[in-house]
Amino acid sequence: MIELRGLTKRYGSFTAVNNIDLSVPRGELFGFLGPNGAGKTTTLRMIAGILRPTSGTVHIGGIDIATEPTAAKSKLGFVPDRPFIYEKLTGAEFLRFVAGLYNQEGPEIEHRGRELLALFDLEEWRDELVESYSHGMRQKLIISSAFVHRPEVIVVDEPMVGLDPKAARILKDLFREYTRRDHTIMMSTHTLEVAETMCDRIAIMQGGVIRASGTMAELRANAEGGTMGLEDIFLRLTGENAARALVDVLNA
Repeated sequence: MIELRGLTKRYGSFTAVNNIDLSVPRGELFGFLGPNGAGKTTTLRMIAGILRPTSGTVHIGGIDIATEPTAAKSKLGFVPDRPFIYEKLTGAEFLRFVAGLYNQEGPEIEHRGRELLALFDLEEWRDELVESYSHGMRQKLIISSAFVHRPEVIVVDEPMVGLDPKAARILKDLFREYTRRDHTIMMSTHTLEVAETMCDRIAIMQGGVIRASGTMAELRANAEGGTMGLEDIFLRLTGENAARALVDVLNA
């Protein structure tokens, strides 16, 4: 459902994403990991059609997002790392607005919006202006907006930020159920425990390139990690020496 070929993004002489190839099939929850500045958010923004690649292609459900952006984006829901919400809309109006961007309206959308708000304990806030929402409530509203038009693919950048434990658990269950129904989710997160327990496959990115990609068993084999957990594999691939140096400083 997501196909990247030779995807590259340069800013002058700096290469943020360097010629990456990646495929995420239907029905998979795919984890996209890496240290700060690795190129993850830039990649996700190119997948969502917010940034134009310097070179390479992005296909969503077989559709080239560069040549058929409307058709490709109609299949996609996107939760950015720094979302923007119109604060003078109510929660219900915001979901209605987002659905309208995909030419969806009417009783079915109203019902869908109520279901999502109720799922995240926002039903009693549905007619309140978003400016009165807490950070966690805004995050739940943004996540709801990504699901409101029933996309085939959802791309999420740091979905757990600001969520309380109950909301985080609801979101995990929602992700699992969504992929079980043959939809696709690509998730970037710094919470390695979440990625390890939830994701079918994981890619680890550093310096604009993908250092490793596969199931946990494949990542262990790639890193010669035996029975390592994801955190140890991540550090081995992206900066174990820095972690060891910190331990040395603390022990000095």
